[in-house]
Amino acid sequence: MQIVADENIPLIDQFFGDFGEITRLPGRTMTNEDVRDADLLLVRSVTQVTPELLEGSRVKFVGTATIGKDHIDLDYLKKRGIGFCSAPGCNAQAVVDYVMSALSVLVDTRGIGFEDLSVGIVGVGNVGLKLRQRLEQMGLTVKACDPFKSEADVGILSALDEVLSCDVVTLHTPIEKSGEHPTWHLIGEAELQRMKPDVCLINASRGAVIDNEALLEHLKTHDDFCAILDVWENEPELNTELLDWCALGTPHIAGYSLDGKMRGTELVYQGACEFFGLPIRGKLAQFLPEPGIKRVNFGEQAPHYQALRTAIRAAYEIRVDDGVMRSAVRHSKDLKATFDQLRREYPLRRDTTTLRVGVPARAHDLQAALENAGFDVRVK
Repeated sequence: MQIVADENIPLIDQFFGDFGEITRLPGRTMTNEDVRDADLLLVRSVTQVTPELLEGSRVKFVGTATIGKDHIDLDYLKKRGIGFCSAPGCNAQAVVDYVMSALSVLVDTRGIGFEDLSVGIVGVGNVGLKLRQRLEQMGLTVKACDPFKSEADVGILSALDEVLSCDVVTLHTPIEKSGEHPTWHLIGEAELQRMKPDVCLINASRGAVIDNEALLEHLKTHDDFCAILDVWENEPELNTELLDWCALGTPHIAGYSLDGKMRGTELVYQGACEFFGLPIRGKLAQFLPEPGIKRVNFGEQAPHYQALRTAIRAAYEIRVDDGVMRSAVRHSKDLKATFDQLRREYPLRRDTTTLRVGVPARAHDLQAALENAGFDVRVK
């Protein structure tokens, strides 16, 4: 079997080595000629899997090691009888970690506690639901909207306007240009005007969910408005002026934990095994390395707010990625190549759930606060 795979998908050899010969290519520049002789095509979100890419090929199965499917022409695959698998939820924990790190910076900047924030979540899928549960456990006021979900599955749902009235609005929706509930430019100038003057708007979903030009103009005229963006319209050639006006900006890496990427590979491997009638062998656990920071300890007198911020940033520090991106973009001679390089060479990062947090035996309130924030707390 011939396999063509995006070079940025981890553990391709380990999971697919028994399938056949593997060819790794840059995902953004895959061509029809590249995949013509492939039986199995493995991609990430930067590859547009269209009739133009697949026409005349012998591809029997397409797997995308991502939660999104907007880069895949699913109707064409169905028409051609080509099997398909995505990786829903594979990086949900990583995106939640990203938002939590962003919130930790926000509460520091404003000199408030997490519990002082109200958070509006647009989109209550794998990421949005996990984030909602985490924030509610921490005692924050949370409002959420999603026209495709039921309250029985995800909890009480609110109208979009109610969600936009929160202190923080965070977006976790796929991109849809048509249908009953399109999300392309879901947040435009009208929606920005309805938000609080000092709202923090976070986008870790798809760039075009926000009208980036409208956001830029809004930021220029609203000094207290805060934008934290991981995704951008026209990636990889983002609007660098918009980056300058954002409080924090990162190169589409919110879900880029090693755990999330490896789970994505595993889910696609399982889907391919099922499609081709091959046995599924458990593999992931044996490949995960030790986290860079395995444990953080706190004393009995550690203030809860300080311990929370420290633990969250020990797991993931968003300001590092922001600084690296700004420096790279500032010195870039080829923005497209720079953006892709930042993603391709993204450093090792583990999920929050891999970090153990030590607390004294009598610090019951601190233990509860850290457990509610999702940490593996060990009493010392």
